[in-house]
Amino acid sequence: MTDHPATVALFGAGALLVGGYCLSQIRRSRKPGATQLTGGGIARSEVKREFKDYSAAYGEEPGEGIKERSRTTELVDTFYNMVTDIYEWGWGQSFHFSPRLPGKDWAASEAAHEARLAALLGLGPGLKCLDVGCGVGGPMRTIASTSGAEVTGVTINAYQVQRGEYHNKALGLTQLCKPVQGNFLDMPFKDETFDCAYAIEATCHANKLEEVYGEIHRVLKPGAIFATYEWVATKLFDPADAEHVRIIDEINYGNGLPEMRTYKEAEQAGKNVGFELVCSIDIATASPVSSPWYGRLKWLRDSNLITVNKVLVRLVSLLRLAPAGMQEVHDMLVNVSLSLVQGGESGVFTPMHLLVFRKPASDKPASYAEAVKSDAKD
Repeated sequence: MTDHPATVALFGAGALLVGGYCLSQIRRSRKPGATQLTGGGIARSEVKREFKDYSAAYGEEPGEGIKERSRTTELVDTFYNMVTDIYEWGWGQSFHFSPRLPGKDWAASEAAHEARLAALLGLGPGLKCLDVGCGVGGPMRTIASTSGAEVTGVTINAYQVQRGEYHNKALGLTQLCKPVQGNFLDMPFKDETFDCAYAIEATCHANKLEEVYGEIHRVLKPGAIFATYEWVATKLFDPADAEHVRIIDEINYGNGLPEMRTYKEAEQAGKNVGFELVCSIDIATASPVSSPWYGRLKWLRDSNLITVNKVLVRLVSLLRLAPAGMQEVHDMLVNVSLSLVQGGESGVFTPMHLLVFRKPASDKPASYAEAVKSDAKD
């Protein structure tokens, strides 16, 4: 038998497909397999059409991003309907990156990356925390478990709420973790509800950072801390460099972002809505001993696993076990994984610029509009 990578991948994919199909009824709720990929809240017959509509929403001009920004929230919801099962199948319940710590595997490093936020926020029993853009709740469960705090998560996607509720119940965490479906630009919470808040690679989906930061500011109690890992262009990004722009454009398209901000723009957005900036640091480059955040993607690229997964998805699509269009969605994610590695290796992009903000303890801060007017005078 030949040991050609493509042949190995084909035989491996076939074996995995048979095994995965046999276990499908047992494991579906716990973790989707290749034979169980769906379009989330999108009807099976509509996945291909929705993917085409999503793709057409992005402009072809360099740096253009989503053409009609008023559609951003709708498109983000569509994106997560299409990719949530693939993310859980191929990555896990925590939809984010993390540096790999020396002597630790990716799972332990991921948990440490999440638990850092619990420590920064000073979380403990009895406190109420908001997870902004919670996905299926992987980080929420880590942060609630390590701190004992009550964590409420908000996500635009109803299917992710369903998945999050299942995982919370399966792990006995329903008393501490609660996912809620809602738009983080108009959250279903009263003013000054939460003791603190965090976001992990989520607010990048907002049409304008001031819109989501302003809502977070509104629902936090005076003196509360908000910590966020932001997807941003670094100081190495050159908007006049066509290769840099290509990398960022591909990252935006393959991840449901309207555009990419710089870390300075993110800092200013927080200040514009009344937050005080406490800390700003790129976790991707903070430690001289941790391995790069894109190392896991690079390993997937350099091994045959991406090839195996592509063959699997093609097979389940041909057998109509997956909705029409799922192959195109998976190909988009494979392609953007390569762009993310390029963004990390070139240093022009980071998914984890840590910003820590504080809501002033007294004196009602100026509204965003008032802050902009004040800055213009200055």
